[in-house]
Amino acid sequence: MPNTMSLNVRVTGSLCDFVAKNISDSGQYDNVSEYIRDLIRQDKQRAEQRKFERVKAELQLAFAAPESEYAPLTADDIFKRNDHLRKS
Repeated sequence: MPNTMSLNVRVTGSLCDFVAKNISDSGQYDNVSEYIRDLIRQDKQRAEQRKFERVKAELQLAFAAPESEYAPLTADDIFKRNDHLRKS
């Protein structure tokens, strides 16, 4: 069975009004829990998209480099380089 977490969130004023509009009969969600779960899913998706965009940008830079800048590397070379970068 997956881990679960109960959250208590207090919102007031305009935030409360905004949430109420989203969970009303005419809103997108049936209840606050459904709304919060959807917000968390969207945030997770945005984080994954940002990571993907970073990798994509790094690959574009790598493939744009002139061939003269390429150097043969072994897997051990890459692991050592990455360990060094993590420690920095």
